[in-house]
Amino acid sequence: MPRNRDDVRARLQQAGLELFAEHCYDATTAAEIAARAGVTERTFFRHFADKREILFDEDPGLRPALTAAVAAAPQGAAPMAILAGAFASLEPMLLANRPFTEPRIQVIAANPALIERAEAKAASLTALLATALQQRGVEPKLAGLAARAAMAAFSYATTSWREDPSLSLAAHLDRAFQTLHGLSSPNLEPGS
Repeated sequence: MPRNRDDVRARLQQAGLELFAEHCYDATTAAEIAARAGVTERTFFRHFADKREILFDEDPGLRPALTAAVAAAPQGAAPMAILAGAFASLEPMLLANRPFTEPRIQVIAANPALIERAEAKAASLTALLATALQQRGVEPKLAGLAARAAMAAFSYATTSWREDPSLSLAAHLDRAFQTLHGLSSPNLEPGS
């Protein structure tokens, strides 16, 4: 039965993305999404509280994977290195979600209210990472700073990865974290 439940969720998500692209987010209803997916509107609401959740349905393994990767990092590792490694560990999950990610990003970018929701989700992940670092003994303010900076580097890396999938996410993360580190260099060239 869980496989059927996952299939229905996937069909609803796919139907929602198709309709958002065809008619825009605001003009699409939950009933239309359900009809496109071949289920009832009631079934839609069993899976999602509203149509917005189609875009923000998080892989249930994401948060546990991040916290486990932070906890498993070698003792003595720097907070930024720990977070870079935690993000790199997500590559298989992100690859599996890639067909959904591209259209999702386009829908969100076209709707300011959805952008706010995406930022709130990013803030929630940042808080999760800060807490995971604190559990490793990193001072709370430094853990928060590292988590915020690492989330910015992760966003930069995933954008670069979407633009250039010939390199692995890990390679883009390395570049992003090196770029972040380089921003504190007095010899930084404009535009580099």
